[in-house]
Amino acid sequence: MDRAKSNNEALRNFIASLSILATLSGLAGCASFPHHIAASAAASPASRPAGNTIAASGSPVQAGTKPGVAATTAIASASTVKGAVVTATSSATNPVPATKPLPASYASLWQRVRAGYALPPLDNWRVKRQEQWFAQNPVYMQNMLRRARLYLYYIVQEVQKRGMPTEIALLPAIESAYQPHAYSRARAAGLWQFIASTWRRYGLKTDWWYDGRSDVVASTDAALDYLEKLKNDFNGNWQLALAAYNCGEGEVQYAIDYNRRHGLPTDYSDLRLPAETENYVPKLMAMAHIVSDPAKFGLSFPAIPNRPYFAQIKTHTQVDLSVVAKLTGTSVSTLYRINPAYVHWVTGPHGDHDLLVPAAMKEAVLEGLRKLPPDERVRWWHHVVHRGDTLSQISRWYGVSINAIKSSNSLRSNFLRIGQSLLIPVPMDRLARHTAPWHRPYVIHAVYRQYRPVRRFHPVRRFHPVWRGRVVRVVHRVRAGETLWSIARRYNVYVHQLRRWNLMDATTVLRLGQRLRIWVRSTPAAALATVVPGRG
Repeated sequence: MDRAKSNNEALRNFIASLSILATLSGLAGCASFPHHIAASAAASPASRPAGNTIAASGSPVQAGTKPGVAATTAIASASTVKGAVVTATSSATNPVPATKPLPASYASLWQRVRAGYALPPLDNWRVKRQEQWFAQNPVYMQNMLRRARLYLYYIVQEVQKRGMPTEIALLPAIESAYQPHAYSRARAAGLWQFIASTWRRYGLKTDWWYDGRSDVVASTDAALDYLEKLKNDFNGNWQLALAAYNCGEGEVQYAIDYNRRHGLPTDYSDLRLPAETENYVPKLMAMAHIVSDPAKFGLSFPAIPNRPYFAQIKTHTQVDLSVVAKLTGTSVSTLYRINPAYVHWVTGPHGDHDLLVPAAMKEAVLEGLRKLPPDERVRWWHHVVHRGDTLSQISRWYGVSINAIKSSNSLRSNFLRIGQSLLIPVPMDRLARHTAPWHRPYVIHAVYRQYRPVRRFHPVRRFHPVWRGRVVRVVHRVRAGETLWSIARRYNVYVHQLRRWNLMDATTVLRLGQRLRIWVRSTPAAALATVVPGRG
């Protein structure tokens, strides 16, 4: 009996020693408690004394508990002690980072963009080459950033709403240099460079009045929808999604399948893609690197406040942008830059339209539009040529001269085509009568039938007094051999004004048939340049 008691006492001492070793092991940050020691501590039932037993952790275990359970309890207890000690040590040496600031807390929009970077790193010779190009073209960068300040806040806001990396907000810098009217050789258009098949798939609309590809809000929403779809198609791989945005899903999937068949990696950098696509993601990453530290590349970025530049309102009826510009106290060109989708500087005649105005002017514009009589909302009319129409008849219907119609539509002869669209410079007092219900049918969109007006207006004098001395807008269609200098001389304006009014830079090349918006002062000697076509 004495020998049995001695053996039991020795066993208790041994187990207590193991408990001390386990605690010391946790304090030292060693590996987890050895399983073979725990197993040996869980002795067989024959050698275990009756009553409560002491597990390796020093905690009592009820009699009859399975040996494996006791061993597991001991290990779990030792691990808990170890984890608590390690956590405390880590907190002392590596403090837990502070909560990420809210988007609105950033003073600068650039800080907000940098804080949201999440694309996987890419740093190869292609990225270096693109960084070098951007750094060596500071004028290009400054012009692009000047345009970006109008749209970047909205794009960043929408990108972060979807939980996307903020590098995506820099994608228009690669696609269009933030030019909403950019048009590529592949017939892609807008900030996000939509081709026909894509913009139709994502619900963008285009007609004579409106081009959804240039709409800042609509095109951004469609582009982000498309990018989300591509990311899901390629299992969350953003590099492959961006490559597919450039060259199409089929092209990228074919390259992936090719590499799989030949036992090659299927990462973006390992795929055989078109040359433009191989440089596409590197170009975006180069732009992201420059935004992170412009000074490193010898560039300086203008500050962009972290607040909305524009606000969205409903027009309810057709309205001319020049009318809204007067309500906001801004220039028409500034208003047009944030509403580039209205290609003729006016909303459509049917339906409710969204219009962007400077954020600080939103309430003033809404109040002004509420007080504005309907007959003062537009300044010209759209006429669709039908069988039997002649310039003489049209001029009598609207009470304007034939030469005024020809000048405003850049017509070289009196020949008209069926279905051709004409802009009619109707004076404000006559335009009010054209908007009466009994005159509405004959000036409608091209898809509807054209009707003759019930009443005809008497011809007006060539220079109506309502336009004298006013600054009015004309549209000039570029002809063969013309230059900005020759056009500026013709209208007695400066070349830099033509560039500003038409969102052009020093590298922009005139295209045959391109329409230029020009603001001139109407005088009796101004010939027929005093019409207000509003065409753009």
